[in-house]
Amino acid sequence: MKKIVIGIMRENDVRKRVLAIARGEYKPKRGEPKVWFPSMKSVAEVLSDQNRALLNLIADRQPESLTELAAATGRQTSNLSRTLKTMERYGFVELKKHNKTVKPVVKATEFEIHAA
Repeated sequence: MKKIVIGIMRENDVRKRVLAIARGEYKPKRGEPKVWFPSMKSVAEVLSDQNRALLNLIADRQPESLTELAAATGRQTSNLSRTLKTMERYGFVELKKHNKTVKPVVKATEFEIHAA
C-alpha cells in the first residue's frame, strides 16, 4: 500500500502553483504533495478517525461491493457511497464498477501531511 503525500495550501496559492508548473516556471520536486487541501480542517474532515478506520477495513477485508461493506460496517450504503466518492476525488480510494455493483479499492492507508 502506498503512502500519499498531502499538502495544505490556500486555494489561490495552489492555483498559482499549478499555473507556474504549466508555464514551465516551476518543476515539482520528488516527494512533493500531489493532493492539496485548503486547510487542516478540511483534511481532518476527509481523514477523520472513522474514515481512516473505514480505509483500513476495506484494505483488510477487500469487500466485493458497497453492500458487503455496509454489512461489515453497519453504515448505510448511501452514506458509504458519499464518503467513498469524496475519498475517490482525492485519490485515496478507487471505486471499480462491475455490472451493477461497485467495489471499493483502497489506494493508500498512510498519509504524510505537508503544510505550506
